[in-house]
Amino acid sequence: MIKRYLFCLILGTLLIHGLFAQGTLKDYKSAAEVKEAFSKVYHAPRNFKWIKDTPDFWYSMKTKNGTEYIRVATENTIKKPLFDQEDLRDKLNQALDDTLKAFQLPIRGIEIEEKGKILAFEAKSYHWEYDLENGKLKKGKAVNGDNNRYWGNRWDERKGDPVQSPDSSQEAFIREHNVWVKDLKSGELTQLSFDGSPGEFYAASLKWSPNGEKLATYKVRPAPVRKLTLISSAPVGQLQPSIETRDYVKPGDALPVKQPVLIHVESQQCLPVKTDLIDHQFSLSGIRWREDSRAFTFEYNQRGHQVYRVLEVNAENASIRTLIEERSETFIHYSGKKFRKDLADGKEIIWASERDGWNHLYLYDGKTGKVKRQITKGSWVVREVLHIDEEARKVFFLASGLKNGEDPYHLHLCCISLDKDDLRQLTKEKANHQITLSPDKKYFVDHYSRQDMPAVAVLKSLESGDKIMGLEKADISEIKKEGWKAPEIFSAKGRDGKTDIWGLIIKPRNFDPKKSYPVIEYIYAGPHDSFVPKSFAPNYRGLNELAELGFIVVQIDGMGTSNRSKAFHDVCWKNLKDAGFPDRKLWLKAAAKTRPYMDLERVGIFGTSAGGQSSTGALLFHPEFYKVAVSSCGCHDNRMDKIWWNEQWMGYPIGEHYAACSNVVNAGNLEGKLLLIVGEMDDNVDPSSTYQLVDELIKNDKDFEFLMVPGMGHSSGGSYGEHKRRDFFVEHLLGVEPPAWSSF
Repeated sequence: MIKRYLFCLILGTLLIHGLFAQGTLKDYKSAAEVKEAFSKVYHAPRNFKWIKDTPDFWYSMKTKNGTEYIRVATENTIKKPLFDQEDLRDKLNQALDDTLKAFQLPIRGIEIEEKGKILAFEAKSYHWEYDLENGKLKKGKAVNGDNNRYWGNRWDERKGDPVQSPDSSQEAFIREHNVWVKDLKSGELTQLSFDGSPGEFYAASLKWSPNGEKLATYKVRPAPVRKLTLISSAPVGQLQPSIETRDYVKPGDALPVKQPVLIHVESQQCLPVKTDLIDHQFSLSGIRWREDSRAFTFEYNQRGHQVYRVLEVNAENASIRTLIEERSETFIHYSGKKFRKDLADGKEIIWASERDGWNHLYLYDGKTGKVKRQITKGSWVVREVLHIDEEARKVFFLASGLKNGEDPYHLHLCCISLDKDDLRQLTKEKANHQITLSPDKKYFVDHYSRQDMPAVAVLKSLESGDKIMGLEKADISEIKKEGWKAPEIFSAKGRDGKTDIWGLIIKPRNFDPKKSYPVIEYIYAGPHDSFVPKSFAPNYRGLNELAELGFIVVQIDGMGTSNRSKAFHDVCWKNLKDAGFPDRKLWLKAAAKTRPYMDLERVGIFGTSAGGQSSTGALLFHPEFYKVAVSSCGCHDNRMDKIWWNEQWMGYPIGEHYAACSNVVNAGNLEGKLLLIVGEMDDNVDPSSTYQLVDELIKNDKDFEFLMVPGMGHSSGGSYGEHKRRDFFVEHLLGVEPPAWSSF
């Protein structure tokens, strides 16, 4: 009897497993199909560009034919092809002896020149010009492929071309670390400074006053620049490994010290500016002369990013005064929210600030340095200033969080006067709006969508916001045939019990509410932005592909990310390990309450870069909730990463909080299953950050897996890494052995 019972139990288990199997070869094949199937979105335009010296604009879009280019005449609201694609195909094929297809032309960098008559572009490593009137094609110079300047290169401020005076009679330049001028008519040379040296030199970024009587520059005391050393173990074209280096300044490193200098050219006076207001520098930037040459301004960012000033230097005596001072007990988001516009040669200044708890615009008196009025206000944020009409005294900007009941990240075009509270929201549709203004500011293209609503493109009046003509409406009929379903947009209260946290829930095509699904969170919690997509993206970052294997996939913006209130953002300060996890866990629990198919006993997480740091941190600091993690190119210790990003959020000087947030220091806390992936040639996040974590995990006798991809830079691991990631989740969340790689 017992044997019979056990046999029935085993048979029933096998039948159930067969009926509800996940992570099978069929699921892997389905995931591969999704990548192509969900790309079949047609008539969703992009790259709206206005044609110089005309009232027209153009855009490109994917159709069933391929890529098509459309020109729109605003005066008569007519759409037509931007150019004859078949004719251009024929002429390119003749010139290149090729077999290009008309709607798959390999063209990029398109510019419409000479009042809409010439199509300039790059194709097959050459510049080309196509006459839109007579159809003639002209081949130009070869494209200079050396445009991939490394983001972290420290510019040598000693170097720079001579700078001509406004009347072109003189030029200023640097010789042997000092400032010289040359009379371009007589050739006479005059040395203006004499105290420059290799250890304290004058910068070559010389700025003439508009009247040509004065110069402004910086005197620089340089600091050593840390080098990141990378070993390419399998370089292309040679057997032996090669070594590459990059400029790579890290938190706590010494930085250059700059002192502004005013130079009177005729009297040959060098007047250094007092440094009381610019001590403990992170950076000085942006010397700008007033149009009447009375003064120049520059901006000061204090080390630690808690004080930021706009300063003005008098052109007669080099006296310095503060025009604007921004202070914060946490951080000033100078790298993402700073905005300044000087009006009427500095008579007034428009400035962005979070001083009242939300990012808003303020109008300053440029003479007194006092706030004249707060231009925008409310529990919402200014996201981007698009245009300032100085004559009409209006500001056009993008804002989010304006209306209750709508996703607070949706961008809307707004307009407000500099002098009164007459805020107007020019976009009404409940969606995320991408705006392209016409050069004459009569029109704007409104391209709007949501994650659950395909894109619509409309031409509208900037004055009224009214629709002038419809342009395109995305066709998603093909992806719906392939089984695409819109993700669920879900919000739940965060850790404070008041603030809504927003995210997405993605299901597989064969979703069955009777099944139980492990949950995988894709995480990126970098404080510089928010990251859950708000515009239509049917397979964002391949998350739908991952869901096909038998998972519920989610993405969430927790506290500590940007584009909400200052308090929401400040959670990250000196606390990057937080990564919004208290909010994320509450969000997932709230979602699962009404979705019993979400199994919160099997939760995985993955991410890259800052997401690599957070996903590993999930297993170190929240192992009771997260069980499996895959982390790519993670910044596992913020002392190992780039200075600007990490000091922005973690502060300066370096303190114990850096170690408290370090995955390396806390490696001994690891629970659950972890896969680490790193690109050997990552020059964004030092790969040693991952290697040091590996070292500590080994020292702590922790079980984990590690993949280093030779030659790869900062990435999620490429297609190989993606396959390993999927297999890791299938094995450890589904408890299924992944299918052999050779089987598909």
